[in-house]
Amino acid sequence: MIRDLNVAKRTEDIGFYAGFVGASFMLGRCLTSTAWGIMADRIGRKPVVVFGIFSVVVFNTLFGLSVSYWMAIATRFLLGALNGLLGPIKAYAIEVCRPEHEALALSLVSTAWGIGLIIGPALGGYLAMPAENFPNVFSPDSLFGRFPYFLPCLCTSAFAAAVLISCIWMPETLHKHKGSENENQSIEGLEAHLIDPEEKVEESGSLNTKKSLFKNWPLMSSIIVYCIFSFHDMAYTEVFSLWAESDKKYGGLSLSSEDVGQVLAVTGASLLVYQLFLYPRINKILGPINSSRIAAILCIPILFAYPYMTYLSEPGLSIILNIASVIKNNLAVTIITGTFILQNNAVPQDQRGAANGLSMTGMSFFKAVAPAGAGIVFSWAQKRQHGFFFPGDQMVFFLLNVIELLGFILTFKPFLAVLEQYNRN
Repeated sequence: MIRDLNVAKRTEDIGFYAGFVGASFMLGRCLTSTAWGIMADRIGRKPVVVFGIFSVVVFNTLFGLSVSYWMAIATRFLLGALNGLLGPIKAYAIEVCRPEHEALALSLVSTAWGIGLIIGPALGGYLAMPAENFPNVFSPDSLFGRFPYFLPCLCTSAFAAAVLISCIWMPETLHKHKGSENENQSIEGLEAHLIDPEEKVEESGSLNTKKSLFKNWPLMSSIIVYCIFSFHDMAYTEVFSLWAESDKKYGGLSLSSEDVGQVLAVTGASLLVYQLFLYPRINKILGPINSSRIAAILCIPILFAYPYMTYLSEPGLSIILNIASVIKNNLAVTIITGTFILQNNAVPQDQRGAANGLSMTGMSFFKAVAPAGAGIVFSWAQKRQHGFFFPGDQMVFFLLNVIELLGFILTFKPFLAVLEQYNRN
């Protein structure tokens, strides 16, 4: 799409410009996530979720109709700013089920995000430029011929519209676990708790000191770890498609968008199976912290192997690439789900929406930087094919491993503070 918008003067510069389109969504979400979280604690999870899905229908459709680079950036930014969905959904997942099923509930949230992250690019690979790929079905003079990237966006918006309708049957959970009506008063002072840690809130006829989210170190330390790994995952996602489609003379795999889409589709299917049937058992045995540590350390050798796949030929290349992509993405979702569990158990229910909003703000900032940074580094790496230290794309995957190692280190004490129930980790 960046190529066809004619903003990049050279092929090597496409990654640079593509990164800013990806970053604009996260920047918009960074600016509004905490506000959406506070709103979800005040008016309920459902209204925020419904409005977020509605924004997907509108702005995702407009993105597919972009006629300029700046229109693409603007529509993605507005989608991020108006879509406060992810934070309230994590709170909702904890509240809608019994404590023993929390790991499964949050694994479904991260699975949905992970599958979307995989299936989205897969849809793009299969359905982009339909007039060229399916000339018998789509005429070059049709809407899809004039807007070659509209079809995958339309399909996503149609799916979002169906989900929006299904929200009619979605129950509200904000007050589901409240002991009495008096406890609802604590929500009124929620915004002040983010600023004033000493504020007193009258609850059940007595004074109760509410803990500031910023002074809740179990929450804040888990959010920081979450942000580091989210930064890594977003950078990896950005790099993977650029690397797989770049020419072998630049260290890539010379795959077509359809080939990349197929790899991502297989990975997306594996995520669903893994999170439904394997992750809850792994979490029960190892706990969220140990499972995250093991997943992080296993990611490092896999990423080191990626640049050497350029020397493989078919069918070995496709087999190895699919296996590596499946393992890498399932390990990444293991880490993210573990941090979800730690965050949501570090706060009471009346602070959960704001806590998840704060988490989304931090994560969105890191994910806004990640695509732009990854695009810049990728473009730079492709220009140093004969460098002495990790030439070409080897440098990109080396830097990804540095970030992964940093996240792994931060999962240990004294940095990561955990609740008593996780001390065995």
